[in-house]
Amino acid sequence: MTEDFKAERTLSAVFKTEQQVNDVIQRLTTRGIPADHISVMGRNFQSETRVTGFISKRDVILGGLRTGAVFGSLFGSFLSLLTGVGMLFIPFVGPVVAAGPIGALLLGAASGAIAGSVGAGLVSVLTTLGMPEDKAAIYQTRLKAGDFLVMAEVPADRSGEYQLLMESAEGEELHLSDSTIPRACVGRCDRLEDLSPEIRSHLSAEAQQTFMERYNGAIAELNDESKAEQMAWQAIHEQYAEDENGVWSKVKVAA
Repeated sequence: MTEDFKAERTLSAVFKTEQQVNDVIQRLTTRGIPADHISVMGRNFQSETRVTGFISKRDVILGGLRTGAVFGSLFGSFLSLLTGVGMLFIPFVGPVVAAGPIGALLLGAASGAIAGSVGAGLVSVLTTLGMPEDKAAIYQTRLKAGDFLVMAEVPADRSGEYQLLMESAEGEELHLSDSTIPRACVGRCDRLEDLSPEIRSHLSAEAQQTFMERYNGAIAELNDESKAEQMAWQAIHEQYAEDENGVWSKVKVAA
């Protein structure tokens, strides 16, 4: 919304109803939080479109939310304001609708990529964001019970203001993390660390370099991030094979 906005911390809270979620998103955006800095998770959204499936590990590897592996994307207007809306299966929670930057991070966790094992679930992902394990466990339990989790990335010097806003919107179990949600680079990637977590977790260091080089070449040629990502994955499939952990690390030998 504004070029002066600087996201530095992540404020999280649980809400009991979809209407409360709608209300807090509207209030956050009205008070200056860009929509692409807001994330929502929940099990019981009243979708305008029937959800027809789940994102699988293969869908994650082929690009996830950013390249069309999305189910039930035509949700209500407030969710459509956020970046990327999809449905995935989280261990110990079940099917969850995830919208906003948390979605890409969860894609890796849903396949065990970020979490390290399929059974680690949401708690492991949230703790990587600096959240205490006991608070992350509460969020996982509340999501499983049908509540909603809203996460807003906010400027450090206004975090108190936004915390009061969430509290007045009936948010519960508030938590403020000293970091924001990791993202993929926009446009050209200059470092391996610029690649999104769910991509890096599926590639060896050598494969990450291959991915980045092909991605950057396609970006320069096409100026289209989604197509560049697809072409980068195509290069990975042509040059590498998966190991027993689902990581593309085995260099193919030309016949």
